[in-house]
Amino acid sequence: MKIIGLLLVPLASMVVLWGVITAVTATESLELRQYKTVWTNLRLPAYKLISEIQRERLVSAQLLRSAAEKPAVNAQRLRTDAAGDAFRQLSGNSKDRSEEIRTQVDAVYTQLDRLDAIRGEIDTGLSDRLHTVESYNGIVDALFSLHRRVALIDDIPIYEQSRLVIDMGYAKELLTREQALGIGRSDAAERRLFGQLVGNRRFLVDQALADLDPALRDPQIALITSRDYQRMRMMEDQIVAGGVPRDWLATTESLAKAFDDAQLRASAMLNERADPIADQVLARAFLLAGTALALVIVSIAFSLRMGTRLSKELATLRQAALEVAEERLPDVVAKLRKGEKVEIPELKVASTTAEIDDVGQAFSTVQQTAVEAAVGQAQLSEGVGHVFRNLARRSQTLLHRQRIQLQDMQHRATDPEALDDLFKLDHLTTRMRRHAEGLIILSGATPGRGWSRPVPLLDVVRGAAAEVEDYQRVVVEPMPGQRLAGPVVGDMIHLIAELIENATVYSPAHTPVIVRGEAAARGFAIEVEDRGFGMSEEELADYNERLASLPEFDLADSDRLGLFVVSRLAARHDIRVTLRGSPYGGTTAIVLIPEEHVAEPEAEAPESEPVRPMRVVRSD
Repeated sequence: MKIIGLLLVPLASMVVLWGVITAVTATESLELRQYKTVWTNLRLPAYKLISEIQRERLVSAQLLRSAAEKPAVNAQRLRTDAAGDAFRQLSGNSKDRSEEIRTQVDAVYTQLDRLDAIRGEIDTGLSDRLHTVESYNGIVDALFSLHRRVALIDDIPIYEQSRLVIDMGYAKELLTREQALGIGRSDAAERRLFGQLVGNRRFLVDQALADLDPALRDPQIALITSRDYQRMRMMEDQIVAGGVPRDWLATTESLAKAFDDAQLRASAMLNERADPIADQVLARAFLLAGTALALVIVSIAFSLRMGTRLSKELATLRQAALEVAEERLPDVVAKLRKGEKVEIPELKVASTTAEIDDVGQAFSTVQQTAVEAAVGQAQLSEGVGHVFRNLARRSQTLLHRQRIQLQDMQHRATDPEALDDLFKLDHLTTRMRRHAEGLIILSGATPGRGWSRPVPLLDVVRGAAAEVEDYQRVVVEPMPGQRLAGPVVGDMIHLIAELIENATVYSPAHTPVIVRGEAAARGFAIEVEDRGFGMSEEELADYNERLASLPEFDLADSDRLGLFVVSRLAARHDIRVTLRGSPYGGTTAIVLIPEEHVAEPEAEAPESEPVRPMRVVRSD
């Protein structure tokens, strides 16, 4: 999962990058396609509204010069209001496109709201021709600002040509302003403004024509090279000089209409150019997105394949390592403990990755080293066992000779004190013999003591108690007359003696150690109870686990030799030893002897007084 997680980070980044590229390219195409919508909802209604405002400005100037009738002015105002209403209705559908467009449209609305005030000043005679023309100019300028704002497009050629076409349209606007100021005789201020308009229009036309495409420039060239345009230029010079040319209104009216038609044709042509470019951008977006998607899919497939392969190889390596740790090495150790020969096959991990193969080789080396260490440990344990056994056998021989001499000395002794000392020395010898047998048991061998016939369990328990240093504290309670099989007697005496000695060592010297026995459904149970300080639940659980699982003898844990001896003896004869808390606060050891080792009493004992509990008296 970690490998897959590491692979998913760059793959997710690639997917996000692919999504960003696709979105940006598709957005560009959609914006180009929206150019036509913007033309329909904003620019075309704005052009129509500009044309109507230009006509209203002209008839208003004529009215102020007494060259037009009031009904004609009112009719034109109605046409202007209709164009304004159409603009408001269509532009409302485009105000939500961007904050800049919304701001610009609101500015146009503000200027349109001034129409009533401008008309009122004209009707009441409070406005002259120059002020009236400038008032209408503010409305038209707001509309041309909207044109320039919505003409922005990501395609640079179309944007440049659209800007030039708008400049040509503004040149036509300047022409209509000249038209309104050129009616009749002009004063000095009007002539000064008229001259500025002429210069600006001629400069704007020359600049725009130089950069227009041939298809857009040719109709404009045809207009400015016509006889009417040249005649208008001569009239402009005459008005600037203070004259009043003839047919000024008719000449400029035809030219304004021609420029207006050329402007609309050029704008429609640019609008048609946007669709093919949008299709090209969209096709490029699909191609780029498809290529990027293919690369992402290939990268994902390759990464997943590599990640899966690495995961499988690591899983194989992990399984091999677990097999070594949980199966091979424990099996080798178990065989070595039994003295069997072992052969360890080399650990092989099929991998095409050099690092994983190196780790597999390292595990194989570790396995061989561990096996060699286990062999060495087994040889060491076997050697220690031989040492234990040899020392114990020698000690047993010497102790046996010592006991024979002590028995001879006891038979010849007449002094009671000397005889008591000899008994103590004999008891000490018996304890030494039990410790020597413990070494033999730890080495894995069987002690030499044995009985051929069954022995009463009471005698077994008394014999075990007699091998303990504080045997005077041991109280053996009466028990049934069942007998213990002869081959088990020696080991059973040793086992019970270890438990009794443990009870005497870990309990106060003034307290007794009670040993009782009784028949059980599955054999015979012997309890050794002390009145010491007891053990915690954790310690009891630990000791019971060790007694039940036959732990390996650890040379470093010499304080628990008795525990190892009891565990070995119990496992040898399938005897179960359990420790639990005593009602007196101490510890009770329960020894359950299987029924196959227990025999019935020899004969029924005659009825007599109940036998009282007795203290143990040494007797060999």
